[in-house]
Formats: sequence, C-alpha cells, structure tokens
Amino acid sequence: MDARRPTTAELQAEVDKLSWWHSIDLGGGVVTPGKSNNQDLVWRLGLPARLDGKTVLDVGAWDGFYSFECERRGAARVLATDWYCWGGPGWGSKHGFELARRGLGSRVEDLEIDVMDLTPEHLGQFDLVLFLGVLYHLQNPLLGLQRVAGVTKSHLIVETHCDLFEVRHPAMRFYPAAQLNNDPTNWWGPNPACVEAMLRTVGFSRIEMLSPHDPNRRIFHARRE
Repeated sequence: MDARRPTTAELQAEVDKLSWWHSIDLGGGVVTPGKSNNQDLVWRLGLPARLDGKTVLDVGAWDGFYSFECERRGAARVLATDWYCWGGPGWGSKHGFELARRGLGSRVEDLEIDVMDLTPEHLGQFDLVLFLGVLYHLQNPLLGLQRVAGVTKSHLIVETHCDLFEVRHPAMRFYPAAQLNNDPTNWWGPNPACVEAMLRTVGFSRIEMLSPHDPNRRIFHARRE
C-alpha cells in the first residue's frame, strides 16, 4: 500500500484482512475488531489527561492503541516498540499498527526491538513509559524491568497478570509449559508485593497500585522522586 491516507472504503477492506488485538476507532465508522479490552482498560490505567510536551515510550505496542491514545492526549513524541508481535513468534504482526497509523494520520514512531535490548544509549529516556501486558511474558522479569527502568525518565505504568494474592511477602508463581491460559509465553505470576519490590529494586521510589480492574491483574504507577 502507498503512504497516502486511505479512503474509508479502502481502510475497511484492509482492516477486514487482518487479525487484531486492539480495538481502534479509525474514524468514519471503521473500528478494528480487537480481542483485547483496551477500550475499557484505557480509562482505568490512570493515564494523564494531557501529555502536552511529554515523550512517551510504549513497550509491547502491538496494534498501537495506547501509543495513538498518548498522541491524542498531546504527547510531543511517541515511540511504539515491539518484537514478539511484530516480528517474533507471536500470532500478531506489524501490519495492524502500520495500517492504523496511516488510517489515523498519526506521527507515532516505531522501532522493532526486544525488551531486553532497551537501553538509554540506544533510545534515550522518556517522560512516560507504558509497560502493559508484558511483564509476565518475560522469562527474566526482573531483568526486563531493569531494562525498562533504564529508559524511564520519571514515570512508568505497569499492567500485569498477578497471582499468589494470599501471600503477604514478595513471591512469584512459575507456570511451566502452558499452565496459564494454555499459553506457553505466560511464564510468571508475581503477587502485588513482588511487583512493588521489583520496581523499587530497579530504582523507583514511589509506587502506587490502582484499584483492581480485573481479579487477576493489577496496574502500578512507579515514579522517581
């Protein structure tokens, strides 16, 4: 497809060819048929109402819904990154992100990169970093958080599956094979105390856990003083 903004009919035809994770309103009555609950979750994340002048990094962006939402809220620069869903072994692809960006006339940037390769030397640092639905997919979650912390200037939002809620001290459940939701990429179920402890370990001093949006998931806002 060329770089011009597609017509509504062209956009709908292209949307219908793809499998989508995010539900994205592209205008003109065209909404991508995503499997995620992102339209509901975005209002529970605690995103700032305005991001004017801020830089944003979306780690694990997939179809880019949250990247485009941050741009809509006025962010000066948004970088969407992914690897597993764009070029790795996941069932998704980058085609949805690229089509949505064209359909929205968006200026969101993109970079295909694994979480473990995130470094401030390569990417710089961002005012706000989104790390949504990724932590429990990492074989090495603490190292992954360390990489994400390295590119976070001030504010990190983490949304993740959790487990072991009955355990008061930091603990994490390991899921061998496809024990969680029949998905072999779901490796870990940290309890909330573990997520908070890991966030402090990688350098965040102020941690806030929002009210649960799902019985088995939690949202954390981590900030540097």
